[in-house]
Amino acid sequence: MQGVVQMKVFKTAEASPDFLRNIQRVVVDAFNGRFSDDDWDHALGGTHVVVTEGDEILSHASVVTRTLDVAGEAFRAGYIEGVGTAPARQGQGLGSVAMTEITALVRRDFEMGALSTDAQGFYEKLGWERWQGPTFVRGESGLIRTEDEDDGIMVLRFGRSEYLDLTAAISCEERSGDDW
Repeated sequence: MQGVVQMKVFKTAEASPDFLRNIQRVVVDAFNGRFSDDDWDHALGGTHVVVTEGDEILSHASVVTRTLDVAGEAFRAGYIEGVGTAPARQGQGLGSVAMTEITALVRRDFEMGALSTDAQGFYEKLGWERWQGPTFVRGESGLIRTEDEDDGIMVLRFGRSEYLDLTAAISCEERSGDDW
């Protein structure tokens, strides 16, 4: 018998190391092991949404602050990381619950939202749009073209970013692991 599903919202610094490790296990399992330590590090340092049932972690999403440049204009972006649902509970809407809450946090605290995914249909249902322009990374040596990311970036436009041209160039700062 399944229990009551609840949602917890917290900052990384408010969680115990054990709780964070348990979340990481769920996300790694959700990605069939294709979720690296760098990927997990990217999910830390911001706000997390965890969907639970009793002590069991069912789904997770986090948002961290990144600066994205669109056509020469900088935006404070809520960048979504570590979205995953326990494999046995996928397809039950739990990921949508976590993402709906994270999306509300992005709208409240940032100028735009962004994420990288190969599951565009999931995010499109929640109001996210595919970025259609070229992608770049800002590194010490300048802009580096990231053509392999062109089809995987999605954004949430609202407020100051509401009328961004989805075909413009977009860049993120360089970081360890996957830049996007």
